[in-house]
Amino acid sequence: MKGSFLTPIRVLVCLVLLSCFVYACGDDASDDDDDSLSDGDAADGDEPDEDGDATEEDGDDTDQGPGLHDTGLSLVPQQDGQWNLLRGDTVLLRFPLDALQLGTVPELTDTDSYDPYWMESDDVLFGGYLPEGFVWQDLQAVTFEQTSDTQLSATADFGNGLSARLVFDLVSEGHVQWQILPQAENDPVAMIRLRPRTTETEGFYGLGEYFDTPNHRGKLRAMQIEADFGLESAYNEAHVPIPFIVGSTGWGLFVEDFHPGIFDVCRKENDLLEITFGTGVDSPDGLLVHLYAAEHPLDITRHYYETTAYPRLPARWALGPWIWRDENRDQAEVESDLAKIRELDLATSGYWIDRPYASAVNSFDFNPSQFTDPQAMIDLAHDLGFRMALWHTPYVSDDQEAAIPLHEHAVENGFFPPVTGLDLNNWSHPVDLTNPDAYDWWQGLIRNYTDMGIEGFKMDYGEDIVPGLGGTRTPWEFFDGSNELIMHARYQLFYHRVYAETIPDDAFLICRGGTYGDQANVSLIWPGDLDASLTRHGEEVEDNDGDFVVGVGGLPSALVAGQTLGVSGFPFFASDTGGYRHSPPNKETFMRWYEHTALTPAMQVGTSSNDVPWEYDNDNGFDDESLTWYRTYARLHLRLFPFFWTYAKDLHVSGRPILRSLGLAHPELGEHPWDTYLLGEELFVAPVHEEGATQRTALLPPGEWMDWFDGELYTGGQTVTVEAPLWKLPLFLKRGAVVPMLRPTIDTMSPTTEPDTVDSYVTDAGRLYAVLAAGEDGSFDIFDGAKLSQRMDGNTLIVETQNGDEFNQGFMLQIFLIQSEPSELQMDDQTMSAQSDLDELADVDSGYAFTSELGGTLWIRVPEGNHTITIPSPVLR
Repeated sequence: MKGSFLTPIRVLVCLVLLSCFVYACGDDASDDDDDSLSDGDAADGDEPDEDGDATEEDGDDTDQGPGLHDTGLSLVPQQDGQWNLLRGDTVLLRFPLDALQLGTVPELTDTDSYDPYWMESDDVLFGGYLPEGFVWQDLQAVTFEQTSDTQLSATADFGNGLSARLVFDLVSEGHVQWQILPQAENDPVAMIRLRPRTTETEGFYGLGEYFDTPNHRGKLRAMQIEADFGLESAYNEAHVPIPFIVGSTGWGLFVEDFHPGIFDVCRKENDLLEITFGTGVDSPDGLLVHLYAAEHPLDITRHYYETTAYPRLPARWALGPWIWRDENRDQAEVESDLAKIRELDLATSGYWIDRPYASAVNSFDFNPSQFTDPQAMIDLAHDLGFRMALWHTPYVSDDQEAAIPLHEHAVENGFFPPVTGLDLNNWSHPVDLTNPDAYDWWQGLIRNYTDMGIEGFKMDYGEDIVPGLGGTRTPWEFFDGSNELIMHARYQLFYHRVYAETIPDDAFLICRGGTYGDQANVSLIWPGDLDASLTRHGEEVEDNDGDFVVGVGGLPSALVAGQTLGVSGFPFFASDTGGYRHSPPNKETFMRWYEHTALTPAMQVGTSSNDVPWEYDNDNGFDDESLTWYRTYARLHLRLFPFFWTYAKDLHVSGRPILRSLGLAHPELGEHPWDTYLLGEELFVAPVHEEGATQRTALLPPGEWMDWFDGELYTGGQTVTVEAPLWKLPLFLKRGAVVPMLRPTIDTMSPTTEPDTVDSYVTDAGRLYAVLAAGEDGSFDIFDGAKLSQRMDGNTLIVETQNGDEFNQGFMLQIFLIQSEPSELQMDDQTMSAQSDLDELADVDSGYAFTSELGGTLWIRVPEGNHTITIPSPVLR
């Protein structure tokens, strides 16, 4: 995790500054560009209705006339040459004549990167740059031809010998594939731009990992790493850019292309989405675009998975928690940590070792001066119920003695790229994994660790290949003939795949970068180096020298990134709990951060100053209170495993993200808050992220919601203010919800050889616990086939349980929102025994007890098997 792009990018700036003066010759073309954009008004005929949805005034688009039609969407050409994407009679996207532009130049050069970011960027050095003679060519006319029921083709005429063939294919229900094939007789095409019209009010989600807001309206998003000297990191933090955008009205657009691209999301006009890709010499191959539609915007991601790949699920134990240090002093410290975690009763499933642990980067060993018997250390971790992972990169150090033989072997065998640009790391060129021999060699080296029992890797760096800076190329060439214009993204596929194909089945990867389709390799994303603070992306933060810099953001950035990634095809995200830059976090930051990560699918804990929860000092301010509440939240996270894993398995069915932005889950609210989210349909989370705050104001989703910690009941669809002292996460349970959980004593999801002291799910799944919020119908089908449901039949509450393959030892139900003890409960027409308290209840196989906590809670212990519990006339809150 150490290092940054700061120094190499500044070097690159110096190298290209001398050529900046040449760029001025493109200024005239910039004026042409502005003129073409000013003509981009919406075509006549389609206007947004009062709800913000575009509708067809005369209803012609609902007829099954020329075009592509299925029950999910229609793509319909209009008489004036435009075409529309519809769902039913609702126009989702409009494509007027100016919705397709081709950018031409007199000659394609080897020095231009044709990166469209720089022509739209506000960068003071390079913003507004255009290649010499660049002109946007406007579409003059489109002629459509219905070639079959599932294919529509068209000829797009731009004049002056420039045209494009358009082919629309109905791939499946709700999915149209659109191929754009430019044909230039004179000036060659350098860029392709789409300019569809949307509604003026909807939200836009996806596009990969971002830190400022999950709704991209008003933002310019680059699909590659770019320099940004306004930020402390000196680049735009675009580690996982995904050219896939989802509109909250129920459509999606995915550009299946690795060339440099940008999404300009309604910055210029409220309904104008501009998507530009610099295809350069590859322009004759065209651009492949996918259009999706669904009744609910959460269902769009399933279409994207069908097009690219469904996500690789992490190993079960990776749903953690896990703990790490940025620098492990030696084997004794690792073994001490493992023992301390169990001694302090901190629920933990994994431990990873960050650098430095090897003799060099990457010598594929353990430094014998630090780790005298690494196999014994790994075996101890396994005995105590931990899985173990290592930090890794795609380099071989060229100046560290232990790695030099491997580096020399790579050089001699051509395992580095034939042409290299500027390395954005301190160790070597990245290994050229497009070379099959290099790929096999690297796999063999990885096995040095997996054969010892290493079950995961934290994948850092691998982001050296960038298209250029200020429009100037930084040339790279790889064994397979590809260059930096696509390998800036595609390298991630090779880098991650070589590990994904080598690690055992019960293992996982957590990666810093990624690209589309990479979800088939990558189990989790972590966001790189966030600030150890509560500041937002772009806010000033104080560094450890007392200076103020413009930060990448702390906890708020983590809140946003998890939301943007989930809908973009990477449903598992884990930020460094506590932050990394400018560590240590103070007590407040650490507590607010672990409260949040406990209520995400994955929880990993560590900082750059090695702030493990049990080590207190004057710098971090940790104390017994912070440790006690860490224990509580880590345990809560682990207990939610059945809930999270059920939603994980459902990804391959519904495709819906686990962590969901409120504006995408409930577009009917018309609001797009950045700092709250839903987990599935049952839980709503509003983390506290403001320094010193002891209350939290949030817009609740529709329905009734119960505060998880104090039992207060709130009506949704409105903004509420709740108490949030330092220890308390604003977490809400929906009325009617059923949430399955593990038993309260669970320590780990990993196997152990010491079951008497370490309580492992692998040893014994045990009785399934569940919380239910009474008063509405609800159910939960658990991943192993177990089922729980509740329903109101008149004035009777009926709860049904069903065994599963793993959870087959009965249930412990905790039913909230029951105000007083019921007079009698029936199970399968037999009266259940009432117990005076929970201690007595724990001694029977079947029975119930009532407590006053959280405004009234009914506990029911149910034996194994399938049962129906009847609760007559409960007094509900």
